[in-house]
Parts: sequence; C-alpha cells; structure tokens
Amino acid sequence: MTHFLNQLRKQAAKMPVAYSTLITALAAFGCYTSMYAFRKAFTAGTFEGEALLGIDYKVWLVIAQVFGYMLSKFYGIRFIAELGHRRRGVKIVGLVGIAWGALLAFAVVPAPFNIFFLFVNGLPLGVIWGLVFSYLEGRRTTELLGAVMSVSLVFASGFVKTVARILMENVQVTEYWMPFCTGLLFVVPLLICTALLEVTPPPDARDQALRTVREPMGPAARKAFLLTYLPGLVLTVFAYLLFTIIRDIRDNFEVEIWADIGVSGKYIYAQTDSAIAIAVLVLMGSLIFIRNNLKAFMLIHIMILTGCLLAGVSTWLFQQGMIGGIGWMSIAGLGLYMVYIPYNAIFFERLLATFRHTGNIGFVMYVADAVGYLGSVAVLVIRELGLVHLSWGTFFQQAVLLSSALGGISVAFSLWYFRQKKINTNKRQQQPAWEGGITYSST
Repeated sequence: MTHFLNQLRKQAAKMPVAYSTLITALAAFGCYTSMYAFRKAFTAGTFEGEALLGIDYKVWLVIAQVFGYMLSKFYGIRFIAELGHRRRGVKIVGLVGIAWGALLAFAVVPAPFNIFFLFVNGLPLGVIWGLVFSYLEGRRTTELLGAVMSVSLVFASGFVKTVARILMENVQVTEYWMPFCTGLLFVVPLLICTALLEVTPPPDARDQALRTVREPMGPAARKAFLLTYLPGLVLTVFAYLLFTIIRDIRDNFEVEIWADIGVSGKYIYAQTDSAIAIAVLVLMGSLIFIRNNLKAFMLIHIMILTGCLLAGVSTWLFQQGMIGGIGWMSIAGLGLYMVYIPYNAIFFERLLATFRHTGNIGFVMYVADAVGYLGSVAVLVIRELGLVHLSWGTFFQQAVLLSSALGGISVAFSLWYFRQKKINTNKRQQQPAWEGGITYSST
C-alpha cells in the first residue's frame, strides 16, 4: 500500500498546479464534510419529551459531545503543533473510526447511559481539522484550499442534518440509530478523500519563499510565538470565542431555532447553508490573488468586521419586523461565517506569512479552538442551570447582538495592533514601511 501511494505521489507531483490544487481542495472538502456526518448528525434529532434531571435530553447529548470535543482541542494544542507528516491519513481514518464505533454504542446502549458515548464520540474528532489542514497550509494557494475546506463547516452542517432527517422521515430510522446510519453513508467518501490527501505533493520552493516553511513547534517555539504576539492573539481569541459560541448554538440547535421563528422544512438547512457556503467561498477564495501578505491580512480583518456588522444589523432588523425569518437566518448566518471561517482557514496563515514566522497554523488555531469550545460548554451549562430563561431562538438572537458588538470592537483593535506591529518590525529591520504600493505611517 505504501509503495502504491508513493507512486501516486510521484504522478501527482507532475500534474499542473491548477489540477493539483483543485483535487486537493475537493479532497479536503470531502474529508471534512464526511467527518461532520460522524459528529453532527445526532443534532438533526429533537429527542422531544425526553429529559434527565429536569434538563432536555438533547442538551445532555450536546454538552457531552462538545465537552469531549473541547478536551480534544486542548490536547490538539500540543499534538497538532508537533505533528509531522507521517501516517496522517491513517490517523484520520482511525480517529473517525473510533467516533463511529461510539455512535454504534450510542444506538445499542439504553438511555441515559448512552450519553457517555457521545462524549467518547467527540474526543477523537477534535484533532481532525488540524490533520486535514496540515496538507493545505504553507502554499501560495492556501487561501483557495482553506476556503474550499472551510465552507464544509457551513455546507456540511446543513447537508448532514438534511440526510439525517431523510433517514428518519423516509426510511424510518430512529433518532438513536440515525447518527450511526448517517455515518455509514460517508465511510467510502471519507476513505477516498483521505487517500487523495495522502498523495498531495508537499509545498514547493516557491510556496516556501512566499509563505515561510511550515514545521513542528516544540514547547519553546510555542511559548515564543505567544509572547511575541500576545496582545493581538488575546483580541483574536476573544472574538473567536464569542463567535464559536453563537456558531455552536446555531449548529447544534438549528432545528429548534427554525421552529421557534415559525419556519419548517427538511431541506431548509441545506438550502440556506449551501448559499452561505458559496458566498463565503467566493469572498475567501478571492484573496488568493493578493500576494502581498500584509495587505491580505488587513483585508481579512475588514472581512471579519463586515461579518460582525451583517450579523448584528440583520438580527436587529428581524427583531423590528423589517425582514423575515429566512432572510434573517441567511444574512446572520453569512455574517457569522464571515467571522468564523477566516479564523479557521486564512487568518493565521497570513499572520505567519506577514511576519515571516516559521511554525504551523495548527498550534495557534487549537489554542483559539480550545478556548472557544470551553466557552460553548460554559454557555450551555449556564443556560440549563436555569440562569437564562429563553427559547433557543430568542437566546440565539441575544447572543448574536452581544457577540457582534463586542467582537467588532475586538477585531478593530486587533487590526490596529497587527498593523502597528508590522510597522515597528519593519523599523527594527531598518526597512521602509512600504509594501505593495501602500505606505503606512505611525501617525
């Protein structure tokens, strides 16, 4: 098998960059979409009428899985930072396989004991993003590759829920067997896409010249990175924390939110999320044409600020009765993912490239992810302890308004900090603070 893959790698290395990029992008998209089938299918169920200790049963399931996923993110800070290139495909398939086995146990073991197996399901899946993205980073085409992969965060959520609802309504699969059966449909796509990633050629000399070499980061390198950019990273992680929380609420309780605003239909999830995915793909993919790293990094900040504005304003308009439920969920969803996806794909890629910092995206991304999912778990627990008495639809609206305001302020300061950081870096290097035809001054 190894010999066969090596032969395929040699053939792939001879392909034109455009073909290789397209295949790699689709493979990453397919791989991560397939993983979502093993992670998010259960959220298509409502488990209506079931509760434990006065708390809705679905909330227990969400908390259990998100808690396992969060712990995986904390482990991933070190695991992904020190990740080499050996046996990545085997790790992806093996970890998803463990998650799938947990879904089988969830179906077989009676409630409430099967809650534990959704915790087990979340544990291995948290590092899949870092494994898949390690094939993509450090390339001159990383924006396009990352954009295609990251829209799976939007598309896969609605698509998987739609598949799961069809299984329950048309094939009469129960809510407990539905997650395992949905995963079954994605086993073959997962294997094919992972194999395609394995034969992806590594970044070439031109990639390394434009984006810096990407290599494992030991403890000393991780500490140095954090200390070098600490103020900007705190602002970034805070904004990411806020939008991870509202994105997770939308993702886990989308069925309840739609119902709360009076919209139904098993295809509504895939329809709205697919449109959002295409819009975000176009926006992010266009950054591939901007070779100047600082200019692209600043534009990414502006894109995120625009996303905060869209999410907040559309929610206010909906509350005033000026737009309908579908329009609000679509525009707010677009704004939400204009914030969330750049942090998952290109923000840290351009950060490293702008400051010519060797290392890898996975480390800092997993720091942000770990904090984000810790916040998500905390919000779920606080709500279910009875400290917040709001429906999921109303709760989501309030969360969007608050996160848009605080996140927008944080991103604005982040833009200012990193701009000044680059100016000061240029001064220390005794180079003019001029890049790509734009002159920056310290005034």
